[in-house]
Amino acid sequence: MQVVISPQSLLETGIRVEKVDDLRLFKFTDDLQDKLEELLAKNQIAPLTATEQEELDSISELDRIFTYLNSLLIAQK
Repeated sequence: MQVVISPQSLLETGIRVEKVDDLRLFKFTDDLQDKLEELLAKNQIAPLTATEQEELDSISELDRIFTYLNSLLIAQK
């Protein structure tokens, strides 16, 4: 299975690496985190447009990847 993150700008502008204790973990930028929260809130009120749903799906997939990678980094400590 190939993972495609779209829009591509998420990879360039939505990611940061933050030092937590002795680890460097993948995190969303504040802007991307705000966008995720905005889409989740909007989705609870009314259906998202196709574009918004695609964006939410992309951010959610990236979140799952970060969670997995960060858990591997923590387990190696």
